[in-house]
Amino acid sequence: MGPVLQPFHLLPGAAESPVLLHVPHGSRIVPEEVRAGIVLDDGALERETDHITDSHTAELAALAAAAAPVTPWRFVNGLSRLVVDPERFPDEREEMRAVGMGAVYTHTTHRERLRARDVDPQPLIDRYFHPYAAAVTAAVDERLAATGRAVVIDVHSYPTVPLPYELHGAGPRPPVCLGTDAFHTPPGLVAEAEKAFAGFGGTGLDSPFSGTYVPLKHYGKDPRVTALMIEIRRDVYMREPGGPAGSGLTTLATALAALVGAVSRSDGRAVSATP
Repeated sequence: MGPVLQPFHLLPGAAESPVLLHVPHGSRIVPEEVRAGIVLDDGALERETDHITDSHTAELAALAAAAAPVTPWRFVNGLSRLVVDPERFPDEREEMRAVGMGAVYTHTTHRERLRARDVDPQPLIDRYFHPYAAAVTAAVDERLAATGRAVVIDVHSYPTVPLPYELHGAGPRPPVCLGTDAFHTPPGLVAEAEKAFAGFGGTGLDSPFSGTYVPLKHYGKDPRVTALMIEIRRDVYMREPGGPAGSGLTTLATALAALVGAVSRSDGRAVSATP
């Protein structure tokens, strides 16, 4: 394998900001060396990329960062989740392995074969997954050292109509879904998000997607690290499945900036986890 192609970017914010906007699924880039192990033809891969990509989420995070009263830090994945999915467990703990969508996908959103059966996932895990996880961990540690706390806000989107790969697609699909974690998502953080996104026709909790992203070093251990996943239904801001963004993107950015501002308060007590 040749040099890694822009695997991730840490974009600096204000020194006093505890917030890290995490954008893991917004890229469409699949390096040629990875493409060689994918069995889809070019047209099918393009269609799959339309479905699997959280389109325009990097732009959303950038607009929100520019508008926020305290500029957050941003951690942006430069590669498609078809390379590796940095938010999956790379082992048997990952429930999405049941549909071939663990850390290294073997199947598509429509449960068709994505990779050749003889592709060894371990080189992809070693080359892309572990360095990404280490870099996010370092970014969180830097916020802890600088501000005494870290707030990870995961920026995602999801399709209006459930795709066949979804394990929990039968539940509500609100305009904005808030994914939570029992340890790392305090009620105050949820309340601030509900307030920020109130103008979009309603928010919901943990349906159709649940959970948050917290580095394993801190997960379930460090209450100074709080986290929330923002899942935006795609019809709110774009033409599905992989079309252009509409005016809703700017409105969403204003809401996300308001949330960033709310959780950037100097004391942080309202949105901190309880040890």
